[in-house]
Amino acid sequence: MDKNTVTGFILIALVLIGFNWYSRPSEAEMQEMARQDSIRQAEQAIAQAQAQADDTQADTRALQLMADSTALFHSQLTGEEQDVVLRNEHLEVTLSTKGGKIKQAIITGGSGIKAGSPVRIMDADNHLHFTLSGKRDNIDTDHYYFTPVAHTDSSVVMRLQATDGSTLNIQYALHTGSYLLDITVSANGMARHLEPGTKTILIEWQKTAKMLEKGFDFENRFSSLTYKEKEGSVDNLSETSEELLRSEKPLDWVAFKNQFFSCVLIGHQDLAQASLSSKPAPTPDVPVRYESPLKEYSATMQTAFYGNGSQPTLLQLYVGPNDFHLLKETNRQGLLKTDLRLEEMIYFGWPIVRWINRFFILYLFDWLNGLGLSMGLVLLLLTIIVKILVYPTTKKSYLSSAKMRVLKPQVDEIGRKYPKQEDAMKKQQEMMQLYSQYGVSPMGGCLPMLIQTPIWIALFNFVPNAIELRGEPFLWADDLSAYDDVISWGTHIWLIGDHLSIFCLLFCLTNIINTWISMRQQQNQMSSEQAQQMKMMQYMMYAMPVMFFFMFNNYSSGLCYYYFLSGLTSILIMWVLRKRTDDAKLLAKLEAYRQQHKNDPRKTTGLAARLEALQKMQEQQTRRQ
Repeated sequence: MDKNTVTGFILIALVLIGFNWYSRPSEAEMQEMARQDSIRQAEQAIAQAQAQADDTQADTRALQLMADSTALFHSQLTGEEQDVVLRNEHLEVTLSTKGGKIKQAIITGGSGIKAGSPVRIMDADNHLHFTLSGKRDNIDTDHYYFTPVAHTDSSVVMRLQATDGSTLNIQYALHTGSYLLDITVSANGMARHLEPGTKTILIEWQKTAKMLEKGFDFENRFSSLTYKEKEGSVDNLSETSEELLRSEKPLDWVAFKNQFFSCVLIGHQDLAQASLSSKPAPTPDVPVRYESPLKEYSATMQTAFYGNGSQPTLLQLYVGPNDFHLLKETNRQGLLKTDLRLEEMIYFGWPIVRWINRFFILYLFDWLNGLGLSMGLVLLLLTIIVKILVYPTTKKSYLSSAKMRVLKPQVDEIGRKYPKQEDAMKKQQEMMQLYSQYGVSPMGGCLPMLIQTPIWIALFNFVPNAIELRGEPFLWADDLSAYDDVISWGTHIWLIGDHLSIFCLLFCLTNIINTWISMRQQQNQMSSEQAQQMKMMQYMMYAMPVMFFFMFNNYSSGLCYYYFLSGLTSILIMWVLRKRTDDAKLLAKLEAYRQQHKNDPRKTTGLAARLEALQKMQEQQTRRQ
């Protein structure tokens, strides 16, 4: 080993020793770390002690009930848990004799379900149980072991038999060819065991909504606790933050909603004094996949109950896809005579946007889907049809810009005529007069584009809710309802995530090209001074596609694909219109218009009138001074 090598090792050792000494925490920092560790250990000990106390209290309560031989259902506090399975063409529901409740629900067929890929929408984290106010103790169905009777493939009665022969029954029955599960709670001879005046039963429902799609953030945006007030509107709790609602009005139904599937509890009688809460799971630091917790839903409410058995308590549970037409059909199968408006769980946007989606885009999409084409082609045809329908407004907007472009030399001449800043109003007024003489409206290109904006927004709300896209592959995307992640990595990067969406990149690229075309059109119709003033705005416009990339990288590939097609067709339309527009002929038409109307008595209106009034006001102020 030569001298240089030894020197190198010594220097490396000195650097390491120096770095360790420099990065070593100070005495005060070490004391603070020790204090935080002590606090953390104390908190863990308190939490563990509290959990043990809760378990002990629950065990003690159960033992007290078992020891009390006069307890109403004391013989059914113990038993062996058994599973009872109900099936129809679309659902498989597993019930547990422990609590007589739903243990699991699997959607096996229908919209959004691919062969061999059922969706488990309810599992062990779902708790739906009932509580009655007894004379001695509250009767919570969750504590007891029920006996299944009258079991068929699609129905069963879960029964609690009291020591005096009275019974509490929970009947479950699946509708044939439907996603509805009827839940009927009835009593026989129970009135004497309940608190006097008891006419309600408490319903407690908790559920952990889990990821059923690819992409935590995107599914989270379209998952919410949704509800409908009796004779009122459909509303939902916040999708992005924790929220608690205590409803003063009775409800018709409460839905625990995922992006494409929902569990909806429907009450035949009013669901009163409802307390609803939704708590999103923390955004994970690492990439997550299916079955990860998404939200914690909870609903507590009361509905009518008759202890004498005169009438049953009727409930229905919809466990199925968020399919617009299917939900409308389910409204007619409900026990309530009123319109449940279940289809409004699917958010189609603000009123104008919602009308476009419900009465145009939805039926156009259904018609194209009915042709048996792949979803990629359906979206392509949808884009083309929409572009054809808005083509007249696109052409009008372009021609308005082209007219201002051919008048640019005269606009520049006016700019040279009024070079001073204090003459800006005179310059603007003369430009308005010029446009008026040639029959050109500076705002002529804005209104047509404004008309197209609601359609652009409508598709933004429609595509993520189209369950028909779920699981549909196209090109490199394996699922058009989720992001395409051919380019991916294993770690989460801020603002980007763990993947790069190719369709999102294509969408942003076409957006940049469209922005460049739009900026060129604006420059060609502005004076040199205006063009200089617009430079900052141009930089901001070019920044928008970059912002879109960070926004849409986690969005569905179907939506990015549609926007890419829309941007690409816009580029082609602009290219065709530019090729078909002869500036010399267009200027000749404008000159002919000016000659034809030069003697017409023209009343100054709009922006020109306001500028003229301001000009007169300014001149009057100048004369006074």
